[in-house]
Amino acid sequence: MRNLVVVLGDQLDGDSAALAGFDPARDAVWMCEAPAEARYAWSHKARIVTFLSAMRHFRDVLRARGFDVLYRATGEHPHATLADALQAQLQASRPQRVVAVQPGEWRLADDLRRVCEATGTPLVQREDTHFLCRSDDFAQWMARRTQPRMEHFYRWMRQRSGILMRDDAPEGGAWNYDHDNRDSFDARGPGLLPAPRAFAPDAITREVIALVHARYADHPGTLDAFDWPVTRNDALLALDDFVVHRLPLFGRYQDAMWDSEPWLYHARLSAAMNLKLLHPREVVDAAVAAYADGAAPLAAVEGFVRQILGWREYVRGLYWHRMPQYLDDNALDAQQPLPAFYWTGDTTMRCLAVTIADTLRHGYAHHIQRLMVTGLFALLLGVRPREVHGWYLAVYVDAVEWVELPNTIGMSQFADGGVMGSKPYIASGKYIERMSNYCDGCRFDPAVATGADACPFTTLYWDFLDRHRRRFGAHPRLKLQVANLLRKSGDERAAIAEQARLIRASLTPSPDR
Repeated sequence: MRNLVVVLGDQLDGDSAALAGFDPARDAVWMCEAPAEARYAWSHKARIVTFLSAMRHFRDVLRARGFDVLYRATGEHPHATLADALQAQLQASRPQRVVAVQPGEWRLADDLRRVCEATGTPLVQREDTHFLCRSDDFAQWMARRTQPRMEHFYRWMRQRSGILMRDDAPEGGAWNYDHDNRDSFDARGPGLLPAPRAFAPDAITREVIALVHARYADHPGTLDAFDWPVTRNDALLALDDFVVHRLPLFGRYQDAMWDSEPWLYHARLSAAMNLKLLHPREVVDAAVAAYADGAAPLAAVEGFVRQILGWREYVRGLYWHRMPQYLDDNALDAQQPLPAFYWTGDTTMRCLAVTIADTLRHGYAHHIQRLMVTGLFALLLGVRPREVHGWYLAVYVDAVEWVELPNTIGMSQFADGGVMGSKPYIASGKYIERMSNYCDGCRFDPAVATGADACPFTTLYWDFLDRHRRRFGAHPRLKLQVANLLRKSGDERAAIAEQARLIRASLTPSPDR
C-alpha cells in the first residue's frame, strides 16, 4: 500500500484534498466508527446517528467511484478509540504514508500525529479546502492585530472574496444590516411557517438508528423525529429549500424565538456543512444568487452570509490559534457545576424547559436559543466553562469542536476574557420576554429580581453585574449597565445576592459524564 487516506466522520467531502491523486491500485481509504467518539462527549442519539449514517453513505459513494475503502463499522473491530483502531490498521497494512486533511478537533489531530510517530509512518497532512480562509492566511491576519474582532475579519473576507461587494464598497453601502435583523413576532406569533424539508430515514439510516438504540440507549435525546440530511444530494435539497422558502425572512426574524417552533426561518444546514456535505462557498453563492434575482432582501442575505463567511471562518481560525489552552479558559473564574436539568429539561423556567425539550427531541436549537437562553443562564449562574462546552458538544447534531468550542467558551461564556467578543452577552429576563413568548404562562416575572415571583434570569443578571462590577465598570459597552446596578440601594443589592445564592443552592448538579 502506498497511501492510507484517513477520512474522519466530519470530512465527508467528495472533493477533499486527501483524495487528490488517489490511485485505486496502490491506495486505500480508511474510515472507522469508534465508540469512544460517541462517549467522550455524552452524545445525543441524533448526533451519533447523523455522523454514522453520513459516514456509511459516504463510504458507499467512494466505493461506487472505485475507491478501496477499509471501513471499520461498530461491532466489527475491538477498538474503543480511533487512535487504537488506526494503530492496528497501520501495523497490519504497513502503508508508505498516511494522508489526511487537518481534523476538526485538536485532540484528534494530536492522536493522528502520535499514532503515526509510534508506528514510524510518515504523515502527510493537507490543507482542508472546505474552508474559505486558509490557516496560514488567518495566522497572517491575526499577526497584524493586537485586538482581533470578527467584524474586521468579516470585512477583510468580503474584500478578498468579492462577495456582496461593488468594486471596493459593500453592496448597498453598509457592511452589515443588523438594525434590520432584530424583529420579534407580535402577539399573533409567526403564523403559518414553511416547514423545512424533512428526510425520512432510508435503509442505512434505519440500520444506524437500530444500532444506536441497542448500544447507546443511555445517551440523551430521542430519535422519534430524526429527519436530518445525511447525504450530499439531500443536503443540496435542504439548501435549495431554505433559500426558496425561508431565507427571505431569515434576517428579519433570526433572533426571534417561539414556543413549539424550533425551526422558524433558520437554515438547518449547519450539520451538513460541518460534515462537509456542503461547501460554504456554494451555500453563500446560493444566498447571493437569491438576492441578485430579487428573491431575498439584502438584509437577510447579508446576515446569512455573515454567519458563514464571517463567524464560521473566524471561529475556526481562533480555535487553531488558541488550542489547546482554549479548553481551560475561565476568565471570570466561574466555578458552579452545570445544573442537572440541562440533560432533562426538568425546570420550571419555561424558556429553558422549551429550549432544552427542543434540543433533546431534535438535537437542535437555533443560535439565539443557544446564546441567549441556555448559554445566558450558564453564564449568569457562573457555570464552569468546560462543563458548558461539554454539554454543547454532546447535544447538538452540528457540534464539531472547532466551531462549537470558540462559540461556547468565547462568545457564550466570555471565558476567554474578550478574545472572541468584546463583551459578555448578558441580559435579564426582559430580553427573553421581548424576543419570544416563553414568558407567557411562566410562573416567574421577568421584571422582578427578588421575591417568590422573581425571574432567575433577572436575579442572576444583576448578581452577575455586581460580582463583576470592577471588571466591567469602565467597559465602554457595559458601564451603563453597571451604573444602573449602582443606582440600587445597598439593601436591594444584598437581597439580590441572597436570592442568587438560593437559586444556586436549589439546583442539582449534573452528574459526571
